[in-house]
Amino acid sequence: MKASGKNVSNRKKREKDNVSEKTRDIASDLSRLGSFDEILEYLITYVTQTLEAERGSLFLHDPAAHQLYTRVALGNLSREIRIDEQSGIAGWVFMNAEATIVNSPYKDERFNKEVDERTGYQTKSLICVPIFSTGDIPIGVLQVLNKQTGRFTKADLAKIELVASQCASTLNTYALTERMEAQKRREAEFMELVSKLTTELDLSRLLNHVVDAATDMLGCERATVFLNDEKTDELFSMVGAGLGAFEIRLPNNAGISGAVFQSGENVNIPHAYADLRFNPSFDKQTGFFTRSVLCVPILNKEGKRIGVTQALNKIGGPFTEEDEHRIQAFTAQISVGLENAKMFNDMQAVKNYNEAMLHSMSNGVITVDEDGNLKSINTSAEKIVKISSEENLGKPLSDVLDEQNSWLVDQVNKVRETGETENLEDADLITGDGSQVSANIALQPMISGEGENIGALILVEDISSEKRVRSTMSRYMDPQLANQLLEEGDGQAMLGGKAAEATVLFTDIRSFTTIAEALGPQDTVSMLNEYFEIMVACITDAGGMLDKFIGDAMMAGFGVPLPSEDAADAAVRSSIAMISELRKWNADRLKTDKMPVGMGVGVNTDNVVTGNIGSSKRMDFTMIGDGVNLAARLEGSCKTYGAQIIISEFTQTKLKGIYALRELDRIVVKGKTEPVSIFEVLDFHDDETFPARMDVVGHFTEGLAHYRNTKFDDATRSFKAALDANSEDVPSKLYIERCELFKKSPPPKDWSGEWVMTEK
Repeated sequence: MKASGKNVSNRKKREKDNVSEKTRDIASDLSRLGSFDEILEYLITYVTQTLEAERGSLFLHDPAAHQLYTRVALGNLSREIRIDEQSGIAGWVFMNAEATIVNSPYKDERFNKEVDERTGYQTKSLICVPIFSTGDIPIGVLQVLNKQTGRFTKADLAKIELVASQCASTLNTYALTERMEAQKRREAEFMELVSKLTTELDLSRLLNHVVDAATDMLGCERATVFLNDEKTDELFSMVGAGLGAFEIRLPNNAGISGAVFQSGENVNIPHAYADLRFNPSFDKQTGFFTRSVLCVPILNKEGKRIGVTQALNKIGGPFTEEDEHRIQAFTAQISVGLENAKMFNDMQAVKNYNEAMLHSMSNGVITVDEDGNLKSINTSAEKIVKISSEENLGKPLSDVLDEQNSWLVDQVNKVRETGETENLEDADLITGDGSQVSANIALQPMISGEGENIGALILVEDISSEKRVRSTMSRYMDPQLANQLLEEGDGQAMLGGKAAEATVLFTDIRSFTTIAEALGPQDTVSMLNEYFEIMVACITDAGGMLDKFIGDAMMAGFGVPLPSEDAADAAVRSSIAMISELRKWNADRLKTDKMPVGMGVGVNTDNVVTGNIGSSKRMDFTMIGDGVNLAARLEGSCKTYGAQIIISEFTQTKLKGIYALRELDRIVVKGKTEPVSIFEVLDFHDDETFPARMDVVGHFTEGLAHYRNTKFDDATRSFKAALDANSEDVPSKLYIERCELFKKSPPPKDWSGEWVMTEK
């Protein structure tokens, strides 16, 4: 027995010596390998074969990101895998600097089962040791999985610890070298990126470039750059680029972005829903799920806050301090470019505004320089005076105008010399084709910022008979329609119509009969005139056409008679303006003890028939079709849902702007079989008119989803929660009644949540 024990001891000693010798060979081999990937492959192959295991992993620590990382081969490429430094057994070994053997991982609370569930691999046993280079803090961990025969033993632990100790120095050197090279690459890429961005002057393109760069730099799902508009105290950003770009605006003290802008301090929220500063309603509206938030201020070279950068959902974990430092350094470098681009954008906007204003003016505008040469002429002036800008710019005004207009040239020279204005009423101008135009002409000297005379401006107002007729006709019909009829000429406005997409708006006064009986005929007409004056202005200001008055109701069209790309937005803006102006008007009426007036608005977008309908002696330009009827039905539905503005799904899908909408229902209007989704517009509400709006809409939307899934008890709880937030919410009350009805008489199996309307 003693001899046998001695033989076992000698065998173990020889095995240990062999392992030590082989480990020294490993250290020698590692020093000759050319890359970190080769080292990983070599070590993993060695330890799995030595311990007779299925697979292994070697993780190094990234102190800046607080993560453990490794790389796996994918063909000719490799992919980096990162985990939190505290995750799983590997994280425990690293954090505790202590080796461990786990032969029943599924019973060990440290084990992360999600990895096996995600990959389909089953971990039966594992051994994991820390890797030390110098000191007591590990530089990584070495882990081996699934002993092929038996269980991992202390002898296996000794082997893997020996390998870890021998490779530590080489691994540490390569890791440091890689981090330094990666830092150099990032700095070079950073400076190249900054150089490119600071030369971009188009604000929408620059913001999109910065967002892309920040998203890539931070490794997150979304990023947004908001700049401050000092005129409106709003933070704004641009979505998209070029002609398709549109702005997003919010008060510069609202939300996390506003708090960061006001305080100038970074906000790093690792778990958004656990932080009271985060507003989850935006996620409910957009369907996006926010996990983590990083928001930092943007400072210009004087240290003034000019905006904020916000990033959402760091991939692989929360945002780190390094992320904060990197994005701060990035925004500090590009802040000059952002300011320059914003300034250029503002200047371009002023220039475009001035050019658009001159182009859209019905009056002609002509300017001459200090030498009397033609400097500019707008489109209306070209039409009125019938001279071409392309052929005449730079020529003396005396050469451009007909000889019979020499009196005008003399007046312009007088204004340039004296600096005094001149007004010439009902003057006769001879145009470029020899015809005569009656016009009112205003002459104005042009003075530079230094007070120098730099030319003169000529304003020409055409007051010919056609314009007088247009002015008269515009009192009886929409100005756009009057212009169209006059351009067609006598005999051209024939009966007939054409199909066109338009947005139709219907309004109606609530309880008009009761109001009329209380006021009497004279006061009713006076009230209606005041009311229509306000409402028609809201329509025309938004670019709409008043189709007709129907008693106390109105019908208007947007996108007719001339097509418009934003007809739906214009109609919604018009309806919001109507309710807002009605509120102000009612406030004035109440001050004089007059009865307030309520109204409802229905909006729908569809293909309708527009044209002249009637007889050869009396015709009316109007719109007809199912799309018009649906708009009228939606206005009537306002009473049912206690709403003031309801739009159809067809209008909602056409909207380009961002509005506060609440989906109310899917309805089948009387006379139809197909359901239509309808939405309530809430933009005109404030905390007084709609208390706890966000909470109500959130609970209501949740209840509507339960309702359509026939979960009527869950729906009722959600609708009651909405009423707890605002007891006056009519739609929530309505749905509670419906839920009780359907609980007694369930809807058919193929029901999709629609409600059949029995009234118009």
